[in-house]
Parts: sequence; structure tokens; C-alpha cells
Amino acid sequence: MRKKLLSGIIFFLLLFLSASLEGEERKVSLTVYNQDLALVKDMRELSFESGRNEIKFTEVAENIDPTSVHFQVLNLADKVFLLEQNYQYDLVSSDKILEKYLDKKIQILTKGGKLYEGELLSFSSDNFSLKEKEGSIRILNRAEMIDLLFPSLPEGLITRPTLVWLLDSKIKGKQKAEVSYLTTGINWHAEYVAVVDKEDKALELSGWVSIDNRSGATYPEAKLKLIAGEVHRVVEKGPIRTMYKGAEAEMALGMAPPTFEEKPFFEYHLYTLQFPSTVKDNEVKQISLFPSTSVRVNKIYTYDGAREAKKVKVNLEFLNSKEGGLGIPLPKGKLRVYKEDVDKSLEFVGEDLIEHTPKDEKIRVYLGDAFDIVGERSRTDFKRISDDVSEESYQIKLRNHKEEKVEVIVVEHLYSYTNWEILESNFKYEKKDANTIEFKIPIDKNQEQIVKYKVRYIS
Repeated sequence: MRKKLLSGIIFFLLLFLSASLEGEERKVSLTVYNQDLALVKDMRELSFESGRNEIKFTEVAENIDPTSVHFQVLNLADKVFLLEQNYQYDLVSSDKILEKYLDKKIQILTKGGKLYEGELLSFSSDNFSLKEKEGSIRILNRAEMIDLLFPSLPEGLITRPTLVWLLDSKIKGKQKAEVSYLTTGINWHAEYVAVVDKEDKALELSGWVSIDNRSGATYPEAKLKLIAGEVHRVVEKGPIRTMYKGAEAEMALGMAPPTFEEKPFFEYHLYTLQFPSTVKDNEVKQISLFPSTSVRVNKIYTYDGAREAKKVKVNLEFLNSKEGGLGIPLPKGKLRVYKEDVDKSLEFVGEDLIEHTPKDEKIRVYLGDAFDIVGERSRTDFKRISDDVSEESYQIKLRNHKEEKVEVIVVEHLYSYTNWEILESNFKYEKKDANTIEFKIPIDKNQEQIVKYKVRYIS
């Protein structure tokens, strides 16, 4: 009978607590920048007293920038005046309590059942020093202690970060108020998963967003927005408080319907989640950016012999256009590429970082180095014609050991601080900029091609 009565009381207490929490209206908006920064807007119903009174606002981020806080009473902003603001973040911990009780009385219970009382003189990871009532000093081994007893929680310590306002109010009762502030410890980045087809002509591409929250606060049912772009921030000298906890999470393959609405915003791009989402502290949340789509792609081999010795790079290139299967602004992030084997299993073939890419721009993804294509570059001649004129000759050998024909783009770098002229070349070249030319060299299977050119420099 007593058990049933106790269960009933607990049930009604939980029901009452649940109803009370539902009655507290709270709306949170969270705008996350990809620069370890977020703007929090927290609307709650607060109780005001007439005249000068104090309000405590809890559940704020531990990494809050207190100088960025903006407080306003909705609809009655001219009735409440903010006189003073304090950010209290001296959180309770065992060491903090011990520090506050130095030179004050505490009690220590040991494993042997003895209770010692005295003024705490010092403490460490090994022992405690107490000054007992009669003036004697006792040193206790920390390993022998069971309990430490303190009369009360020391003044100034709190259980969670709190904003405290001193207000002069012309109103009384509950009113809706909004608090906004900036906090570090939150970041987001895009990640892309691509599966290349058998002929390396198309990608099945899907985009994801990872939100890493280590700010020291949870944002329940938040209206979530993401800003892609480089927002200028003033960096001040001095220590920066960060509380990074947790670990990065890897992205998994998957499909999802469209979840973000994208639009230009100032000189950036804004992505708004179409439903509320709880962003928990010490959590990496992953949300689909766009559903899987097919994108036309080209495989490109490049050889930069002056920088890569014998390595020929393998790249996939595609146009971020509507006609090509995309045509949306892509936030910077990591793009991982997989390919299906004959047994239908997906194998990882490489990854690269892409920058913020507007629509109708090309994206080139470097995946690795070709195993069966080899380059070899050498300077074959050098002549000093005069003090201002010199000539150089180069030879680039490309060997294709694949069972198919390939095309390799050969990249050559010329001196930009002089005037140059190509005197001889056995292949056509394209001038890319003031000191770069490129050759497109076709190579049949199991064959070799040799590129030769001579350049004259006039300083």
C-alpha cells in the first residue's frame, strides 16, 4: 500500500513538473558561423518587480562574450532600464570549494571511521593539512579520506553560468524578454559524399552539415541558421577562454530530403533549417544539406614536374551548374569520393577540401597520384646570351602504363620577374597567367610522349 501511495505521489509530481516546464515559453534562435562563432537569441518569460530589482538568467553558454549581450523587454522596452550587468561563471568544483575554505573549518571522515575537524591550511592530491582546535597541526593522507564536510556552499560559487542584471522597472509581473549574445565554441562545416560511376563520368553527390557544439550550453528546439562566408572579426590580444570537449565525428553515407533553404545574405550565404532542432552541448549534429544528385564529371591528370618530381595527380572536375546537376552555392568543406567495386562494395578513392563555391563555377578535387602514369622533367640546356638575355631548354617525359589512352596536362612555371618568350615547342601550349603555361598531351596506352620547349628570358 505504501509503495503504491509513493508511486502515485511521484507520478503526480512528475506530471506537475512537466506541466510547469511546458508552461514556460522559451524560443531559441541560433545562427552559426563557420569561424567558431554563433549568435544566440533566447526569448523567455521573466518575472519583473516594480522599482530596482535583480534578475538572474541561467542556461547561457560558458564561452559567451559578455560584452556582446543585448537585453530587451519585448513590446515594453521603454519601461525597463538596465543599470548593471554581471556575468558569473565561477562554477562549483571540489577544488574551488576547497580554495574558498582555506583558513576555515571543515570536517574530514576517514576510512577508519574517525572524524577530524579543524581549519584547512592546505590541500594537494596527496594530503590535507588541518589546524585542530587545540592548535596542533594534523596532516591527513588523501587516500584514507572518505568524506569532506563543509557547512555550506561558499559565497560566489554557482552551479551554472549566469547573467545577472540590475534593473529599474516600471512594470510588475511576467513579460517576454529577449537576450542575444555571441559565443565561441560552436562551429559548422559542410561535408560531401560522392560516388563516382564505373566510367568516371558522373558523381552521385550528397551534402551534409556538421554542427560541433562545445560552447557549454544546450539550445532546445532552436531555429537554426548557418552563415557561409568570411565575416570580419576584431582579434584582441590576451587569453581566450575555450572549453573544447568531445571529439570530431565522421560523416556517414546517407540520403535525406531537402532540409535547408538557401539565400544570399549581405555578402554571404544564409542556410535556414526548415524545422526546429535541439543542439546539445558536447554534440556533433549532422543534418542533410541537399539530397543526392547526379553530377557530370571529368577525370583530369596533371603533371607539375618542377614541384612534384615524378607524380601525376588525379583530379575530378565538375561545373557547379544547374545543367550539370547542381547549381547551388556550396559552402567550403571536405569532399570524400568512393567508387563501386565489381562486388558492389564501395571503396574509398580520395578526398579533398573545396572552398566556398558560387553557382556556375568549376570545382577541381584532387584525389591522389596516378599509379600507372609517370612523369620525368629535366633542364637540357642553358645559355647566357648577354647580361640581360638567357635561354633555357626543358624536356618532359610522360609514360602511360595503363591499358587505355589518357591525356595529361603538363604545368610549367616561368620566371614572372622577366619578359619571356617560347622560342621552340613540339606541342601547343596555353598561357594561363604571367608565369604559367600548360600543355595538353595525349598518350596512347603503354606509350611515351616527350615534350620539348625552349624559352628566352629578357630582364
